[in-house]
This record gives sequence, structure tokens and C-alpha cells, in this order.
Amino acid sequence: MDTGSDLVWFPCSPFECILCEGKSTTTTTPPKVSKNATVSCKSRACSAAHSSISTSDLCAISRCPLDAIETSDCSSFSCPPFYYAYGDGSLIGRLYKDSLSVPTSVPSLVLPNFTFGCAHTALGEPVGVAGFGPGLLSLPAQLATLSPQLGNRFSYCLVSHSFNQDRVHRPSPLILGRYDDKEKRDSGNDRAEFVYTDMLVNPSHPYYYCVGLEGISIGKRNVPAPEILKRVDGSGSGGTVVDSGTTFTMLPASLYDSVVAEFDKRVGRVHKRASDVEEKTGLGPCYYYDGKVVNVPAVILHFVGNGSSVALPRRNYFYEFLDGDKKMNVGCLMLMNGGDDEELSGGPGAILGNYQQQGFEVVYDLEKKRVGFARRQCSSLWDRLNRGL
Repeated sequence: MDTGSDLVWFPCSPFECILCEGKSTTTTTPPKVSKNATVSCKSRACSAAHSSISTSDLCAISRCPLDAIETSDCSSFSCPPFYYAYGDGSLIGRLYKDSLSVPTSVPSLVLPNFTFGCAHTALGEPVGVAGFGPGLLSLPAQLATLSPQLGNRFSYCLVSHSFNQDRVHRPSPLILGRYDDKEKRDSGNDRAEFVYTDMLVNPSHPYYYCVGLEGISIGKRNVPAPEILKRVDGSGSGGTVVDSGTTFTMLPASLYDSVVAEFDKRVGRVHKRASDVEEKTGLGPCYYYDGKVVNVPAVILHFVGNGSSVALPRRNYFYEFLDGDKKMNVGCLMLMNGGDDEELSGGPGAILGNYQQQGFEVVYDLEKKRVGFARRQCSSLWDRLNRGL
């Protein structure tokens, strides 16, 4: 499930995955799709899969005759294969359409002519992706055509990251539509209200959910974000992408360096830098410490909007583990350098990754054009929602 892309696709038989050794693979046999279920080269869906190439060009690629192109009579010609890329993988696929059954009620909701990608070859992508981005091909966009109350709002609640699969006892709930926003926290009587920030419109990159980031507090010190993160300019530069499919938050170098300097000013004066761990892992700053607990400053994300601040739990930004070589405890800041500010021109300025989203219900309100965050016990939320079915 990926909010940073809009295509829904899965492996189809026969399927070859390049450079997929060591990655989890699908446990089901890839389906065989009927050739009669192909999508026309003149459809909007075909153009969307090909990065908005005109339907006339696509039908020409599909060998539709010129006279048929001129009279818009190419409906019997299939959409040609497309190339689709992610930050860490890619695929070549074809578009198909079929009925999609969504078991949200009795009887199940059936979405006719659901459009999806079918890949026979992929690079580093062994299991397929459900695109939840704002684009035409995404699952919410297609669902909204039949059931706006389900397609115009969705949320997810990511259980805590664990590098030991045996410790993951509950899946992360994905919620289509609306449910009781005022669900009480398990840990107390406080109501876990959503903190909202408005989505930013970016015509140059319409497949992302972008918001504005005002700054990041490290302890009591607020580190202001550069202007590129607060808004989107006329060239499509700027904004912060909320992305379920990227692991770590990526900040432009200027903001990252300031955050690290402020963090190190508080932690580095007490604990020794673990420079060798930083070199081996690419994480940083990292510190050696004795005992079971190291004091670290609070980290708060300040989004554009009155009171739109989100305090991150410690585990969302500081990862603690044992250095096997030195048999010492190590803790590392889990924010990443996304590159020089100048290199980010023409696209989003930062990415809010899923590591920083764990333990929050993140809601995408597409009707009101806003994104919300609320602390949750995600495994308990899964149990409550399933008891209500």
C-alpha cells in the first residue's frame, strides 16, 4: 500500500523478478488475466499509465491506422505496455480491467471495470503495489466513482517497526471511509483527536499528497524549515510528501544539518559519538551509552496551520540497538539527508516516511483536502475495528 504512487498492480503469470533475492515474495500463484480484459489505447487510464502521453500517440504505438486515429475509432486497440518506476524498483506492465469485489458489507461492494496493472517483469518489486495516491488509477480514486463515502477518505495505522518478524502479532489496519474519529486512547481517558494540515496543490506532481512543514523542534529549540518546504511554487518545487511507501523521513541538507547540530548539542555533550557505527550503517548521529536509557530531546514536527504540531514518540526518531563488535549500546537519530536544497528544485522538498508515522493513525481526507495525525495503539485499533464487523 503506497500513498506515493497511483497504480494498482500485481505480478501476473509468468512472472520474473530481477534482483529480488532476499525480499519477501507473494505466496499466491500469479493470476492469468484474460486478453479480452485489456484497456483501450484511447482511454484516460492508458494515458495516465504512460505519464499523460496523448491517446493519439498511444494508439499510433498500438498500430491503430491513421484514419481511425483521426476519427477516434481506435477503441479495439489495446493500451501498449508501460514502464513504471519507484525510488527502489520498477516494472513493465499492461493495463487490464475486471470487477473488483470489496468485502466491506454483505453483499460485498463490486466495482466494475476496475483498472489495474499486470506485470510479467519487475526489478526489485516482487509482490505488487496498491497505489493510494491522488492519481486517476489509484484505488481510492476508482472506488470514489462508485462509493464516494469510501473513496474520499482513508486512513492507516502503522504498527511499530520491528526487525524481528516474530514480534509482529497484528497487521496494520487500513480503513476505507469514515469511522468514529473520537475513539479513546487505550492508555487513558484522553480523546485522540486528529491534528490536521491542508494539502498543497502541485499541478507538476499531481500524484503526491503534499503538505507544508514550518519547522522541527529539538527540545525547546525550534529549527525553522526553508521556504521550499512550506509551499509549492509555480515551477512545482516545494512541499513535503506524506508517503507510506518510503521508510525514513528525508530532509533537505540545510534543515537536516541544523536538526543534527541541535540534536548533537544536547546528546553529544553527554555521550560519545559512535562514528564507526555511522560509517557502517549510514545512520547518524549515533552515540554509545551505558545502561538501559539515554536521554534524548523531544522532536516535534510543526506543519502549516494553526496548532498543527505533531510530537513524535521517541521510538519514531531514535533507534537503539547493540553494537555486536564492541558489545555496547548504541542509539541513532532516524532522520535522513535528502540532498542539497538546489538539487530538489522542480520537485518535493522533503518526504515524511513511514518510520516516523508508526503509532499514528494518518488520515487522508480527500474531500476537505487535508491530512490528519492522531496517536493510536494500532494493534488495539485493529482489534476494535474487527470486533465491530
